[in-house]
Amino acid sequence: MAGASAKFDVLLTLGAEQDLEAIHDYIAEFNCVANANHVLDALMEVVESLSKLPERGSYPKELVSLGIKEYRQSFFRPYRVIYRVTNHQVIIYLIADGRRDMQSVLARRLLGA
Repeated sequence: MAGASAKFDVLLTLGAEQDLEAIHDYIAEFNCVANANHVLDALMEVVESLSKLPERGSYPKELVSLGIKEYRQSFFRPYRVIYRVTNHQVIIYLIADGRRDMQSVLARRLLGA
């Protein structure tokens, strides 16, 4: 299986980078820096793990209900990492707390609504 060891390049959009920074800042302010660092490290592990088998992610139900199946998601609960696989790249578009109104968040970020 030659394709089994194939790696994908994982890229974060500016929005996804800002999401990570905002999550870290929020946890550091309202909880503690150690927990903020732990969550950031765990989210980065999820992001980096997408370089292998990114197709394993599920389709976000909010997008499937609109007939959109080009984006996938992976989790570090309650956070959701929303991405798209193109050729040998994984592009991360959104990292958000899944307890938010994800329909609105996804519409704004991915669909420009």
